[in-house]
Amino acid sequence: MQAPDPGTDPRDTLLRLRDQLTVELQDTQRALQEIRRLRLDRSDDDEHDPEGSPLSAEWSRLDGRHRAAQHRVRDVEAALTRLDAGRYGVCERCGSAIASGRLEALPTATHCVRCAGKR
Repeated sequence: MQAPDPGTDPRDTLLRLRDQLTVELQDTQRALQEIRRLRLDRSDDDEHDPEGSPLSAEWSRLDGRHRAAQHRVRDVEAALTRLDAGRYGVCERCGSAIASGRLEALPTATHCVRCAGKR
């Protein structure tokens, strides 16, 4: 994902990020379905395939990417909800403003830098 431009409307940034993540979700879902299809067609043990990564390893990698994208979509949806409620850019822990640089780097941030370091 590319970083948002400084001065970009947070809603535009979040919507663009959600669109990118939706494409990633669709891509990983298709790839997972293809692996599922390949696994059904194979009767041998792909764990010992000398020609590349086994299907189970590829499944694990793609499943991890898919789950991470799902989590990031939830974070974006939560950020949009905070934006609508007038709480976007406000630290959920201390109530201080989250620095614009932090929001540019991490548009879904819920904590200021100081509070994020206290976790």
